[in-house]
Amino acid sequence: MSNNSWLTEFPQLERAQLVEIRKTLDGSYRAFSREYGDTIEGFFDPLLAFLIWFEKLLLATPWWLVIAVLAAIAYMASRSWKLSLGVVISFVLIGVFGMWDNTMRTMSIILVSTLVAIAIGIPTGIAMARSDRIQRIVTPLLDVMQTMPAFVYLIPVVMLLGIGKIPGVIAVVIYAVPPVIRLTNLGIRLVDEEVLEAATAYGASPKQRLFGVQIPLAMPNIMAGINQTIMMALAMVVIASMIGVKGLGQPVLKSITNQYFTLGLLNGLAIVALAIIFDRISQSYAQRSQQHLGGTPK
Repeated sequence: MSNNSWLTEFPQLERAQLVEIRKTLDGSYRAFSREYGDTIEGFFDPLLAFLIWFEKLLLATPWWLVIAVLAAIAYMASRSWKLSLGVVISFVLIGVFGMWDNTMRTMSIILVSTLVAIAIGIPTGIAMARSDRIQRIVTPLLDVMQTMPAFVYLIPVVMLLGIGKIPGVIAVVIYAVPPVIRLTNLGIRLVDEEVLEAATAYGASPKQRLFGVQIPLAMPNIMAGINQTIMMALAMVVIASMIGVKGLGQPVLKSITNQYFTLGLLNGLAIVALAIIFDRISQSYAQRSQQHLGGTPK
């Protein structure tokens, strides 16, 4: 190579150097996993116990009672008998086609993952809204979380915790939590300054302004974030099945590897049905909340 080869070929590290860097990073993470893996796994034991209990509850409850409860929740959120009827028909068809147990397993992990994402996302969004410095720090992390291929999340989680429910929940939460963080932050920042000034003039403390003014007015945005988090969690179900998460994702994965078109189609449609039901319920609740606050939803 001539001395001017760098003008035509991009300069890069030697292969041996790249291998050494990869070996160093991989070795460091393995050492971290061996040292702290058991401690971190123990930290998640209460979450695992709750997830197992909730899954067993859904599986042990009579099918007709589960459908009745879900239809009632849909009606309370939307005040629409059409949506409730759609919930009943969807779950009856899911049961008729032999997907009831897997659907209950999927619902358990999605609902638990969504609760964890909300518990992390809303306080983080509030912190971002109250501090520009925190927003500057968290925003690049959210960019990475939303653009990193979902399969990549599975590698460090599996190395640290093995396969099973908790690694699946962690992978789903990492993938699904950014929307609720971003929209909580956006919703609180969009609250009119004049409203906040009026609350301050009436003697409201910062805590009272947050919980009495900002969060209620930001609720449509927050609910939109929760809605998107649920959708992304459902989208992660099939990928999470690769690390042992039982549910509708495993038959889809099996249909891919064995080319069972109908099996994949039916279970995929069950996931779509869950997504549509959760989407309509959360959107209807958000619209009713806005109406209650005096908004004018479309």
